[in-house]
Formats: sequence, C-alpha cells, structure tokens
Amino acid sequence: MEELTKAEERIMQIIWKIQKGFVKDIIEEMDEEPKPPYNTISSIVRLLEKKGYLSYKAYGKTYEYYPAIGKEEYARTTFSKLFSGYFDNSPANLLSFMVKEQALSEADIAELKALINKNEK
Repeated sequence: MEELTKAEERIMQIIWKIQKGFVKDIIEEMDEEPKPPYNTISSIVRLLEKKGYLSYKAYGKTYEYYPAIGKEEYARTTFSKLFSGYFDNSPANLLSFMVKEQALSEADIAELKALINKNEK
C-alpha cells in the first residue's frame, strides 16, 4: 500500500466520514477558509483513485467517489510502519513513549492496565 501525503490523507479522512461524495462535497467538508480550488482537490482525488484508495461511480462526466480501502485497514498499515520504524516493534518502547509524551489520566492508566491484563489471560 502506497503511503499518502498529508493532503491525500486529509481527503481520505473526509471520504471516510461522508462515505461517498463528489469533489464539491469534499470541499464543503473542509474546515479551512478560503476553501482550496476545485481543480486542486480534483487532482488529489484522481491520485487517490490511481493509488487504489478510492473508487468511483460515473454519472456522465461527473464522478462520485467512495473509499476502496477502509479507515481501519489504512490505520493498521500506517501504524505497523510507525511501530516498526520508530519503536523497533517494541510494545514497551511504544508505551514508554506514550507515558512520557501524553498527559495520561488515572482513567487512561487504568484502561491500559485492564487491556494488558486481558491480553495476559
């Protein structure tokens, strides 16, 4: 699976949220002002389709896009690369990083402990 640029990933987040839509629908969902040009988003969407992340249904010259890859599948692949590249495939390294870098609440810590205990059984 080919990695996505930040712009491509942002578009995929929107598509996963709306499930299907035209380029204009994607632009409407974007938070930034002013909205990016239609042609820019259209180009990114076509790249995502070529990479296999999006599929489409044609209505004449208009295309309705929908995800070809689920968010969970993308997250799994992306996390695997992150986990191996930055944490040496070590759950301890990952957990240590999380504890040091995130302000974990008592509830967060209890939830993590419960997950660890559940996996030990």
